[in-house]
Amino acid sequence: MAIGSKNLDAVSLRDRSDDELVEELQKAKESLFNLRFQGATGQLESHGRLKAVRRDIARIYTIMRERELGIVAVVAAPVEPKQTEKTEAKAEKAEAKAEPKKAAAKKTAAKPEAKADDDAEAPKKAAPRKRTTKKAAASAEDGAE
Repeated sequence: MAIGSKNLDAVSLRDRSDDELVEELQKAKESLFNLRFQGATGQLESHGRLKAVRRDIARIYTIMRERELGIVAVVAAPVEPKQTEKTEAKAEKAEAKAEPKKAAAKKTAAKPEAKADDDAEAPKKAAPRKRTTKKAAASAEDGAE
């Protein structure tokens, strides 16, 4: 990546926890402060590092904001629920009950197709809307009085 960033690409940052992001943000801000101080005293060797560190800070803020808004979920270790014998038996029963319902749903799905054909033969038209202008509305009110 750039001169100032040390493994701070978006993918690796998204893999980190919120606490790690806050720590990395603090480090980047300190680094930026030191670079600005070096620039003021004339000791800065690479001005490109300033730009890279500022971008790293912006990247960290962006990922933190994405998580805050729920755009990107916080990365956590996937937790698989433990299935006991009872939960396995319940899952099998639910699958067995769902199969007849799926077959019934397929039968009822054929009926709306026939109805759709009837609708295609006789299209319905909506009544045209009457448009009135301010003058027409005012003259209608005068005529009603």
